Amino acid sequence: MGEKEEDTEEAWLQLRPVEPLPSQCCGSGCSPCVFDLYHQDLARWEAARASNDRSLLSGKQSQSCPSKLSPETFLAFCISALDKLTKDTYHVRFALPGNSQLSLHPGQHLILRGIVDDLEIQRAYTPISPANAKGYFEVLIKYGELLMLAAGTGLAPMVPILQSITDNADDETFVTLVCCFKTFESIYLKTFLQEQARFWNVRTFFILSQEKSPEQLPWSYREKTHFGHLDQDLIEELVSRCRRKPFALVCGSPKFTEDMAKCLLCAGLTKDSYFLF
Repeated sequence: MGEKEEDTEEAWLQLRPVEPLPSQCCGSGCSPCVFDLYHQDLARWEAARASNDRSLLSGKQSQSCPSKLSPETFLAFCISALDKLTKDTYHVRFALPGNSQLSLHPGQHLILRGIVDDLEIQRAYTPISPANAKGYFEVLIKYGELLMLAAGTGLAPMVPILQSITDNADDETFVTLVCCFKTFESIYLKTFLQEQARFWNVRTFFILSQEKSPEQLPWSYREKTHFGHLDQDLIEELVSRCRRKPFALVCGSPKFTEDMAKCLLCAGLTKDSYFLF
């Protein structure tokens, strides 16, 4: 074999897809799984190598300017903003071409792949950006403990984040979810919230501003429901009950988010320890 042929063989071997580690599977029953994608990439590589045509590796769609997500291939997106919120929590914004949208349905998530300390890592993340966001999408790459403070429809962005944690058996993030509503009847997603509260790492609390008597509530809600408003004392109690210093997510009316930010600061959190939707 000549020198040129040896160089070509070595180049092809460097392009061979790397088989994922078992730990790189998120365990959520994704279709396709990271191993499905690996075998598809491997088949594409083998076909390209057999015909000595590297253009076959890129597929039909350009990876430099993707316009639509594909369940079969990874697409390249540029990071347009990266904010380090805490020691191990990052708020990442990815750019989409033009004013295109991510177009994910509720409950769907992304598989993000990257190289960390020379090891290829793949994890499932649910976008925290609005569903109708154009030209970008955002994810929260988190660890440790989350304190979620939601008022009314502010519960909506908390749901996919909570779901992504409990769907992943390897995610040991502790979550304290505080839901603020006017009455017990106005609480939505009751079944979902009850199911989530059964997980070992999830606690749920309810704040009802227009209820007064615990006897009118189902027994399963009485011990975890407070009456009135989410105030400074309650915030300090919630923060103190966290196993470690939490990162807080806040969503509600402008007045609610403003008040909660002040309360969190008074409770000892810093401005880089919470995120306001």
